[in-house]
Amino acid sequence: MVHTRVPGTLGGLLVLVGFVLIGMAVGNVLAVLILALITGSDADSITGLMTELFIHPENIPNGWIAMMVLQGIVHFFSYLLPSLLYWFYMERKDLQDFNFRKKPAPITWFLAAIVVLVFIPINSQFITWNSNMVFPESWSWLETWMRDKEDQNAMLTKFMTNYQEIGQLLVALTVVVLLPALGEEVLFRGIIQRKLAQHWANVHIAIWVSAAIFSAIHFQFYGFLPRMILGALFGYLYYWSGRLSVAILAHFVNNGFVLVMMFLYNTKVLKVNIEEIKTMPLTTILVSIVLTTAILFEIRKTGLKQKTLA
Repeated sequence: MVHTRVPGTLGGLLVLVGFVLIGMAVGNVLAVLILALITGSDADSITGLMTELFIHPENIPNGWIAMMVLQGIVHFFSYLLPSLLYWFYMERKDLQDFNFRKKPAPITWFLAAIVVLVFIPINSQFITWNSNMVFPESWSWLETWMRDKEDQNAMLTKFMTNYQEIGQLLVALTVVVLLPALGEEVLFRGIIQRKLAQHWANVHIAIWVSAAIFSAIHFQFYGFLPRMILGALFGYLYYWSGRLSVAILAHFVNNGFVLVMMFLYNTKVLKVNIEEIKTMPLTTILVSIVLTTAILFEIRKTGLKQKTLA
């Protein structure tokens, strides 16, 4: 039997954090160097370029491509690569070890893809509650700072989803959807959730704690609650199916749906901007609750029938 190189769950998680921090540093440096090569900028001008890219990306020639390059490199080196290196080298495991049940029935894949779409009306209510969060007067400075960060993130999101060509959509689906679906699920569900579940012997606590960490690391304070709920949904899909790829699929469908809908809006195929839909009718939310509960129950029932891998 192959044993991990790091003793204890908490020790392993500390080493994992170290891998992630080193990956973030390497990814940021590498992204800056690549952008410098692409733009022909020197050390001084690249600093100004990076600042302008995050404040006024529309003023940068080929700013959309530059942002995609930056996000793709940073995300790969911050999440996916360090997680896999930790898993392979420190835990001495391979990709199949992320799974703990045999291959699920085909219906599980279909239901996992559908449930995240059916869940959207429910999460819209959490988005509304979270966005209406108000701090005491004595903490107004914190609220102002958080609102400014939220406005900047909203501006960058709007800029990155302002595309009308199919090639741009494919790039966005790769950088903004596929990479996060792989990297974040490997890190937060495949490693952190699994290790916390082993440490506490309570998978439900592990799912919610890893979901909270998943949400917090995005630093989008007025989206913390809905993102945590979504992370818990991915966590339960992983736990019930026993296959990390099921959670990855659900994550991909959830993010990809928004990008495709934005593309259809930008190209005038749709007249409704999904990003502007905040609160849905109560009837829609109630139907969403019923359907989501029924689908999750079926996924759980189907998944638990699958034998656990030895």
